[in-house]
Amino acid sequence: MSLRKAYLLIFILLLVDQVSKIYIKTNFILGEEVQVFNWFKILFIENEGMAWGVQIPGQYGKLFLTLFRIAAVGGIGYWLWDSVRNKSSNYLIVAISLILVGAFGNIIDSVFYGVIFNDSHYEVAKLFSDQPYGTWFHGKVVDMLYFPIWHGKLPVWLPFWGGNDFTFFNAIFNVADMAISTGVGILIVFNKKAFHNQL
Repeated sequence: MSLRKAYLLIFILLLVDQVSKIYIKTNFILGEEVQVFNWFKILFIENEGMAWGVQIPGQYGKLFLTLFRIAAVGGIGYWLWDSVRNKSSNYLIVAISLILVGAFGNIIDSVFYGVIFNDSHYEVAKLFSDQPYGTWFHGKVVDMLYFPIWHGKLPVWLPFWGGNDFTFFNAIFNVADMAISTGVGILIVFNKKAFHNQL
């Protein structure tokens, strides 16, 4: 795959990611949901930290996370360029492109959303608001895709969780997160094909 095609894939997915996030921010109140199917909902939440809402404690935790993401994107971008230059497999190039899209998509939220949107609590946010909810590098990542495929009580005989309520799949995520997961999945499932040049 050429670098040009990789950039086109990145651009298209990044556009889908940002359009979907801006639509949700400007049409949903925080916590609002729309049921599409029994097993799929659009549910607007905002994520302060890393995957599954993990946060880095301290006053500068969010800033550190955002700067780390930017550095990671630089490294992933170099990895993509180097892989294309060395004529690596399409599996590897597509996987790196997806991971790059995901990281970059969430960086945009972290860097810019705090200064271009007002708060989404109790009202629909406005784009380019004159009362932004945050500062540069302190924006919240928008998540909205929720697939509660099954919900019920686990059998009592199960160790630790038996008898408890359980939802599968309980994570709420966005297009960028989906791109990262797909890219990592390609590297795991098609490992030999992705790295055949290096073996």
